[in-house]
Amino acid sequence: MPDANPTLRPPDGVPFLQIRKLVKDFGGHRAVDDVSIDIARGEIFALLGSSGCGKTTLLRMLAGFETPSAGSIVLDGRDLAGMAPYESPMNMMFQSYALFPHMTVWDNVAFGPRRSGLPSAEVAERVDAMLRLVQLSAYARRKPHQLSGGQQQRVALARSLAKKPQLLLLDEPLGALDKKLREETQIELVNIIEEVGVTCVMVTHDQEEAMTMASRIAVMSEGRFLQVGRPSEIYETPANRFVADFIGNVNLMDGTLTADASDHLLVRCADVTHRIAKRDAQPGADGSPSGTVGQAVSVALRPEKIRISRDAPQVLDDEPAGDFNRVRGTVKDMSYFGSYTVYHLQLASGLALKISASNTERHRAQPIDWGDTAWASWSPHAQVVLNA
Repeated sequence: MPDANPTLRPPDGVPFLQIRKLVKDFGGHRAVDDVSIDIARGEIFALLGSSGCGKTTLLRMLAGFETPSAGSIVLDGRDLAGMAPYESPMNMMFQSYALFPHMTVWDNVAFGPRRSGLPSAEVAERVDAMLRLVQLSAYARRKPHQLSGGQQQRVALARSLAKKPQLLLLDEPLGALDKKLREETQIELVNIIEEVGVTCVMVTHDQEEAMTMASRIAVMSEGRFLQVGRPSEIYETPANRFVADFIGNVNLMDGTLTADASDHLLVRCADVTHRIAKRDAQPGADGSPSGTVGQAVSVALRPEKIRISRDAPQVLDDEPAGDFNRVRGTVKDMSYFGSYTVYHLQLASGLALKISASNTERHRAQPIDWGDTAWASWSPHAQVVLNA
Protein backbone atom coordinates (compact mmCIF):
# COMPACT_ATOMS: atom_id res chain seq x y z
CA MET A 1 0.00 0.00 0.00
CA PRO A 2 1.31 3.53 -0.67
CA ASP A 3 2.47 5.51 2.35
CA ALA A 4 0.11 8.23 3.55
CA ASN A 5 1.28 11.73 2.70
CA PRO A 6 2.15 13.78 5.79
CA THR A 7 -0.39 16.45 6.73
CA LEU A 8 2.02 19.37 6.40
CA ARG A 9 -0.57 22.14 6.62
CA PRO A 10 -2.56 22.96 9.76
CA PRO A 11 -6.27 22.10 9.83
CA ASP A 12 -7.44 25.68 9.19
CA GLY A 13 -4.93 26.18 6.37
CA VAL A 14 -3.49 29.38 7.90
CA PRO A 15 0.17 28.89 8.91
CA PHE A 16 1.59 30.88 11.82
CA LEU A 17 4.94 29.09 11.93
CA GLN A 18 6.42 27.99 8.60
CA ILE A 19 9.40 25.63 8.47
CA ARG A 20 10.78 25.04 5.01
CA LYS A 21 13.37 22.43 3.95
CA LEU A 22 15.20 22.70 7.27
CA VAL A 23 18.53 20.87 7.50
CA LYS A 24 21.07 20.59 10.30
CA ASP A 25 24.44 18.88 9.81
CA PHE A 26 26.94 18.12 12.56
CA GLY A 27 30.11 17.16 10.75
CA GLY A 28 29.20 14.13 8.69
CA HIS A 29 25.94 13.49 10.56
CA ARG A 30 22.62 14.93 9.37
CA ALA A 31 20.49 15.42 12.48
CA VAL A 32 17.55 17.11 10.72
CA ASP A 33 16.96 16.18 7.10
CA ASP A 34 14.83 18.41 4.85
CA VAL A 35 11.95 19.02 7.25
CA SER A 36 8.97 21.19 6.25
CA ILE A 37 5.83 21.91 8.27
CA ASP A 38 3.16 24.58 8.78
CA ILE A 39 1.81 25.17 12.30
CA ALA A 40 -1.33 27.20 13.01
CA ARG A 41 -1.72 29.95 15.58
CA GLY A 42 -2.81 28.49 18.93
CA GLU A 43 -1.89 24.92 17.97
CA ILE A 44 -0.09 22.53 20.32
CA PHE A 45 2.23 20.59 18.01
CA ALA A 46 4.29 17.63 19.24
CA LEU A 47 7.56 16.31 17.85
CA LEU A 48 7.56 12.64 18.85
CA GLY A 49 10.37 10.17 18.45
CA SER A 50 13.03 8.10 20.19
CA SER A 51 16.36 9.49 21.38
CA GLY A 52 18.59 10.71 18.55
CA CYS A 53 15.79 11.14 16.00
CA GLY A 54 16.44 14.90 15.60
CA LYS A 55 13.46 16.32 17.51
CA THR A 56 15.50 18.26 20.09
CA THR A 57 17.85 19.61 17.42
CA LEU A 58 14.82 20.89 15.50
CA LEU A 59 13.47 22.53 18.68
CA ARG A 60 16.85 24.17 19.36
CA MET A 61 16.87 25.61 15.84
CA LEU A 62 13.43 27.10 16.49
CA ALA A 63 14.77 28.61 19.73
CA GLY A 64 17.84 30.05 18.01
CA PHE A 65 20.33 27.90 19.94
CA GLU A 66 21.39 26.13 16.73
CA THR A 67 21.88 27.66 13.28
CA PRO A 68 20.28 25.72 10.41
CA SER A 69 22.63 24.36 7.74
CA ALA A 70 19.88 25.08 5.20
CA GLY A 71 16.22 26.05 5.09
CA SER A 72 14.11 28.75 6.71
CA ILE A 73 11.99 29.41 9.80
CA VAL A 74 9.28 32.08 9.46
CA LEU A 75 7.08 33.11 12.40
CA ASP A 76 4.05 35.25 11.63
CA GLY A 77 5.72 36.48 8.45
CA ARG A 78 9.04 37.24 10.15
CA ASP A 79 12.18 35.36 9.07
CA LEU A 80 14.06 34.23 12.16
CA ALA A 81 17.34 33.42 10.37
CA GLY A 82 20.35 34.70 12.28
CA MET A 83 18.27 36.01 15.20
CA ALA A 84 19.90 35.55 18.62
CA PRO A 85 17.89 33.62 21.24
CA TYR A 86 17.45 36.72 23.43
CA GLU A 87 15.95 38.59 20.44
CA SER A 88 13.61 35.78 19.49
CA PRO A 89 9.82 36.11 20.05
CA MET A 90 9.92 32.60 21.51
CA ASN A 91 10.53 31.15 24.95
CA MET A 92 11.77 27.69 25.79
CA MET A 93 10.96 25.62 28.86
CA PHE A 94 13.55 22.95 29.57
CA GLN A 95 13.05 19.50 31.03
CA SER A 96 15.12 20.43 34.10
CA TYR A 97 13.02 23.62 34.53
CA ALA A 98 16.29 25.60 35.09
CA LEU A 99 14.80 27.62 37.95
CA PHE A 100 17.15 29.93 39.84
CA PRO A 101 17.55 28.22 43.24
CA HIS A 102 18.50 31.42 45.11
CA MET A 103 15.40 33.29 43.89
CA THR A 104 11.84 33.08 45.15
CA VAL A 105 9.05 31.81 42.92
CA TRP A 106 7.95 35.42 42.36
CA ASP A 107 11.43 36.55 41.33
CA ASN A 108 11.88 33.55 39.03
CA VAL A 109 8.72 34.47 37.14
CA ALA A 110 9.70 38.17 37.14
CA PHE A 111 13.15 37.51 35.66
CA GLY A 112 12.14 37.71 31.99
CA PRO A 113 9.92 40.81 32.18
CA ARG A 114 12.61 42.61 34.22
CA ARG A 115 15.25 41.75 31.62
CA SER A 116 12.93 43.22 28.99
CA GLY A 117 12.98 46.53 30.85
CA LEU A 118 9.30 46.69 31.78
CA PRO A 119 8.24 49.16 34.49
CA SER A 120 8.07 47.67 37.99
CA ALA A 121 4.30 48.05 38.22
CA GLU A 122 3.78 46.19 34.92
CA VAL A 123 6.22 43.46 36.00
CA ALA A 124 4.30 42.97 39.27
CA GLU A 125 0.96 42.87 37.47
CA ARG A 126 2.19 40.29 34.97
CA VAL A 127 3.88 38.07 37.55
CA ASP A 128 0.82 38.07 39.80
CA ALA A 129 -1.36 37.18 36.81
CA MET A 130 0.91 34.29 35.85
CA LEU A 131 1.00 32.90 39.38
CA ARG A 132 -2.80 33.04 39.55
CA LEU A 133 -2.95 31.23 36.21
CA VAL A 134 -0.82 28.34 37.47
CA GLN A 135 -2.47 28.47 40.92
CA LEU A 136 0.73 29.24 42.84
CA SER A 137 0.00 32.69 44.29
CA ALA A 138 0.27 31.28 47.81
CA TYR A 139 3.81 30.01 47.06
CA ALA A 140 5.20 33.29 45.69
CA ARG A 141 7.80 33.74 48.47
CA ARG A 142 9.04 30.16 48.52
CA LYS A 143 12.27 28.96 46.94
CA PRO A 144 12.19 26.22 44.26
CA HIS A 145 13.54 23.54 46.63
CA GLN A 146 10.52 24.09 48.86
CA LEU A 147 8.13 23.02 46.07
CA SER A 148 7.06 19.63 44.71
CA GLY A 149 8.08 18.55 41.21
CA GLY A 150 4.68 19.44 39.80
CA GLN A 151 4.79 22.89 41.42
CA GLN A 152 8.27 23.54 40.02
CA GLN A 153 6.98 22.57 36.59
CA ARG A 154 4.20 25.15 36.87
CA VAL A 155 6.67 27.84 38.02
CA ALA A 156 8.79 27.10 34.94
CA LEU A 157 5.70 27.40 32.74
CA ALA A 158 4.69 30.69 34.38
CA ARG A 159 8.20 32.05 33.83
CA SER A 160 8.12 30.99 30.18
CA LEU A 161 4.74 32.67 29.64
CA ALA A 162 5.55 35.86 31.57
CA LYS A 163 7.37 37.39 28.59
CA LYS A 164 4.28 36.78 26.45
CA PRO A 165 6.13 34.81 23.76
CA GLN A 166 4.58 34.33 20.33
CA LEU A 167 5.79 30.73 20.40
CA LEU A 168 6.31 28.50 23.44
CA LEU A 169 8.83 25.67 23.09
CA LEU A 170 8.64 22.75 25.52
CA ASP A 171 11.50 20.27 25.80
CA GLU A 172 10.22 17.07 27.48
CA PRO A 173 8.02 19.30 29.72
CA LEU A 174 6.89 16.53 32.08
CA GLY A 175 9.90 14.24 31.86
CA ALA A 176 11.09 15.03 35.40
CA LEU A 177 7.78 13.98 37.00
CA ASP A 178 6.77 10.50 38.14
CA LYS A 179 4.17 8.66 36.08
CA LYS A 180 1.11 9.46 38.20
CA LEU A 181 1.95 13.16 38.56
CA ARG A 182 2.81 13.36 34.86
CA GLU A 183 -0.61 12.02 33.92
CA GLU A 184 -2.33 14.45 36.29
CA THR A 185 -0.35 17.41 34.94
CA GLN A 186 -0.85 16.79 31.21
CA ILE A 187 -4.42 18.11 31.02
CA GLU A 188 -3.63 20.92 33.46
CA LEU A 189 -0.75 22.08 31.26
CA VAL A 190 -2.88 21.97 28.11
CA ASN A 191 -5.62 24.01 29.80
CA ILE A 192 -3.12 26.70 30.83
CA ILE A 193 -1.58 26.91 27.35
CA GLU A 194 -5.01 27.12 25.72
CA GLU A 195 -6.19 29.76 28.19
CA VAL A 196 -3.21 31.96 27.34
CA GLY A 197 -3.68 31.26 23.63
CA VAL A 198 0.02 30.79 22.88
CA THR A 199 1.21 28.58 20.01
CA CYS A 200 3.26 25.68 21.32
CA VAL A 201 5.79 23.20 19.90
CA MET A 202 6.75 20.42 22.29
CA VAL A 203 9.32 17.63 22.14
CA THR A 204 8.63 14.29 23.79
CA HIS A 205 9.57 10.63 23.52
CA ASP A 206 6.44 9.69 25.51
CA GLN A 207 3.71 8.71 23.07
CA GLU A 208 0.93 8.96 25.68
CA GLU A 209 2.05 12.50 26.51
CA ALA A 210 1.95 13.50 22.84
CA MET A 211 -1.43 11.84 22.29
CA THR A 212 -2.93 13.55 25.35
CA MET A 213 -1.53 17.04 24.88
CA ALA A 214 -1.07 17.71 21.17
CA SER A 215 -3.57 18.75 18.52
CA ARG A 216 -1.16 17.32 15.90
CA ILE A 217 1.88 15.08 16.08
CA ALA A 218 4.91 14.62 13.86
CA VAL A 219 6.54 11.20 14.29
CA MET A 220 10.29 11.57 13.61
CA SER A 221 13.02 9.07 12.79
CA GLU A 222 16.54 9.71 11.51
CA GLY A 223 15.88 13.43 11.10
CA ARG A 224 12.73 13.11 8.99
CA PHE A 225 8.99 13.27 9.52
CA LEU A 226 7.47 9.85 8.87
CA GLN A 227 3.89 10.96 9.49
CA VAL A 228 2.10 14.13 10.59
CA GLY A 229 -1.50 14.12 11.76
CA ARG A 230 -4.00 14.31 14.58
CA PRO A 231 -3.44 11.77 17.39
CA SER A 232 -6.35 9.63 16.19
CA GLU A 233 -4.99 9.58 12.63
CA ILE A 234 -1.51 8.58 13.78
CA TYR A 235 -2.91 5.78 15.94
CA GLU A 236 -5.69 4.44 13.72
CA THR A 237 -4.08 4.83 10.28
CA PRO A 238 -0.29 4.67 10.67
CA ALA A 239 1.55 5.43 7.45
CA ASN A 240 4.15 2.68 7.79
CA ARG A 241 5.45 -0.12 10.01
CA PHE A 242 7.66 2.18 12.07
CA VAL A 243 4.78 4.46 13.05
CA ALA A 244 2.44 1.53 13.72
CA ASP A 245 5.02 -0.12 15.99
CA PHE A 246 6.13 3.11 17.70
CA ILE A 247 2.65 4.36 18.64
CA GLY A 248 0.89 2.11 21.13
CA ASN A 249 0.87 -1.68 21.06
CA VAL A 250 0.30 -3.44 17.77
CA ASN A 251 0.36 -6.89 16.18
CA LEU A 252 2.25 -6.83 12.87
CA MET A 253 1.70 -9.80 10.55
CA ASP A 254 3.51 -10.21 7.24
CA GLY A 255 1.56 -11.65 4.35
CA THR A 256 0.54 -11.46 0.71
CA LEU A 257 -2.30 -9.51 -0.88
CA THR A 258 -4.47 -12.23 -2.46
CA ALA A 259 -7.56 -10.24 -3.50
CA ASP A 260 -8.40 -6.61 -4.25
CA ALA A 261 -12.21 -6.44 -4.57
CA SER A 262 -14.45 -3.40 -4.76
CA ASP A 263 -15.26 -3.40 -1.05
CA HIS A 264 -12.49 -5.41 0.60
CA LEU A 265 -8.93 -6.70 0.53
CA LEU A 266 -7.77 -10.22 1.41
CA VAL A 267 -4.32 -10.71 2.90
CA ARG A 268 -3.05 -14.21 3.59
CA CYS A 269 -0.65 -14.46 6.55
CA ALA A 270 0.93 -17.53 8.12
CA ASP A 271 -1.87 -18.19 10.60
CA VAL A 272 -4.91 -16.34 9.29
CA THR A 273 -6.54 -14.77 6.26
CA HIS A 274 -7.41 -11.13 6.89
CA ARG A 275 -10.47 -9.64 5.28
CA ILE A 276 -10.20 -5.83 5.49
CA ALA A 277 -13.07 -3.49 4.65
CA LYS A 278 -11.69 -1.28 1.92
CA ARG A 279 -12.77 2.04 3.37
CA ASP A 280 -10.74 1.23 6.48
CA ALA A 281 -7.58 0.03 4.75
CA GLN A 282 -4.62 2.38 4.46
CA PRO A 283 -5.55 4.93 1.74
CA GLY A 284 -3.38 5.59 -1.26
CA ALA A 285 -2.65 8.98 -2.83
CA ASP A 286 -6.13 9.17 -4.36
CA GLY A 287 -7.83 8.41 -1.04
CA SER A 288 -8.74 4.81 -1.85
CA PRO A 289 -6.74 1.67 -1.07
CA SER A 290 -4.93 0.04 -3.93
CA GLY A 291 -2.37 -2.67 -4.40
CA THR A 292 -1.16 -5.44 -6.64
CA VAL A 293 -2.33 -8.98 -6.05
CA GLY A 294 0.69 -11.00 -4.99
CA GLN A 295 2.29 -7.97 -3.35
CA ALA A 296 4.02 -8.48 0.02
CA VAL A 297 2.26 -6.40 2.68
CA SER A 298 1.94 -6.19 6.46
CA VAL A 299 -1.25 -6.10 8.48
CA ALA A 300 -1.35 -3.95 11.63
CA LEU A 301 -3.91 -4.98 14.25
CA ARG A 302 -4.26 -3.25 17.64
CA PRO A 303 -4.67 -5.59 20.67
CA GLU A 304 -7.81 -3.81 21.95
CA LYS A 305 -9.61 -4.46 18.64
CA ILE A 306 -9.38 -8.25 19.10
CA ARG A 307 -12.02 -10.39 20.85
CA ILE A 308 -10.96 -13.47 22.82
CA SER A 309 -13.22 -16.42 23.58
CA ARG A 310 -13.09 -20.07 24.59
CA ASP A 311 -15.38 -21.18 21.78
CA ALA A 312 -15.17 -20.61 18.04
CA PRO A 313 -16.45 -17.06 17.43
CA GLN A 314 -19.83 -16.42 15.86
CA VAL A 315 -20.01 -14.25 12.75
CA LEU A 316 -21.61 -10.94 13.72
CA ASP A 317 -24.29 -9.20 11.65
CA ASP A 318 -21.92 -6.65 10.12
CA GLU A 319 -19.27 -9.23 9.26
CA PRO A 320 -19.06 -11.39 6.12
CA ALA A 321 -19.29 -15.15 6.37
CA GLY A 322 -16.15 -17.19 5.80
CA ASP A 323 -13.01 -18.29 7.56
CA PHE A 324 -11.57 -14.79 7.93
CA ASN A 325 -10.28 -12.70 10.82
CA ARG A 326 -10.18 -15.50 13.36
CA VAL A 327 -7.50 -17.82 14.65
CA ARG A 328 -7.00 -20.31 17.46
CA GLY A 329 -4.01 -20.52 19.76
CA THR A 330 -2.74 -21.23 23.26
CA VAL A 331 -2.51 -18.66 26.05
CA LYS A 332 1.20 -18.57 26.85
CA ASP A 333 1.19 -15.43 28.98
CA MET A 334 -1.24 -12.97 30.49
CA SER A 335 -0.92 -9.76 32.49
CA TYR A 336 -3.64 -8.26 34.67
CA PHE A 337 -3.78 -4.43 34.71
CA GLY A 338 -7.01 -3.93 36.65
CA SER A 339 -9.27 -2.40 34.01
CA TYR A 340 -7.97 -4.75 31.31
CA THR A 341 -5.99 -7.95 30.83
CA VAL A 342 -3.40 -8.55 28.11
CA TYR A 343 -3.26 -12.10 26.70
CA HIS A 344 -0.42 -13.48 24.59
CA LEU A 345 -1.96 -16.11 22.33
CA GLN A 346 0.66 -18.29 20.69
CA LEU A 347 -0.34 -19.29 17.16
CA ALA A 348 0.72 -22.28 15.09
CA SER A 349 3.51 -20.30 13.38
CA GLY A 350 4.97 -19.33 16.75
CA LEU A 351 3.70 -15.75 16.53
CA ALA A 352 2.38 -14.39 19.84
CA LEU A 353 -0.81 -12.41 19.22
CA LYS A 354 -1.38 -9.70 21.83
CA ILE A 355 -5.00 -9.23 22.91
CA SER A 356 -6.24 -6.54 25.28
CA ALA A 357 -9.58 -7.43 26.90
CA SER A 358 -11.56 -5.03 29.11
CA ASN A 359 -12.44 -6.41 32.53
CA THR A 360 -16.10 -5.39 32.56
CA GLU A 361 -17.07 -8.00 35.15
CA ARG A 362 -15.56 -8.59 38.57
CA HIS A 363 -15.75 -12.37 38.26
CA ARG A 364 -16.06 -14.27 34.99
CA ALA A 365 -17.91 -17.57 35.01
CA GLN A 366 -15.18 -19.29 32.97
CA PRO A 367 -12.07 -17.13 32.98
CA ILE A 368 -9.42 -17.82 30.35
CA ASP A 369 -6.13 -18.78 31.99
CA TRP A 370 -2.56 -19.78 31.20
CA GLY A 371 -2.34 -22.84 28.97
CA ASP A 372 -5.94 -22.61 27.77
CA THR A 373 -6.86 -22.94 24.12
CA ALA A 374 -8.70 -19.83 22.97
CA TRP A 375 -9.98 -18.11 19.85
CA ALA A 376 -9.14 -14.60 18.70
CA SER A 377 -11.40 -12.76 16.26
CA TRP A 378 -11.84 -9.24 14.97
CA SER A 379 -13.94 -7.04 12.72
CA PRO A 380 -13.00 -6.39 9.07
CA HIS A 381 -12.77 -2.72 10.13
CA ALA A 382 -10.01 -3.40 12.68
CA GLN A 383 -6.89 -3.75 10.52
CA VAL A 384 -4.62 -1.47 8.50
CA VAL A 385 -2.62 -2.73 5.52
CA LEU A 386 0.94 -1.40 5.22
CA ASN A 387 3.89 -1.83 2.92
CA ALA A 388 5.88 -4.84 4.06
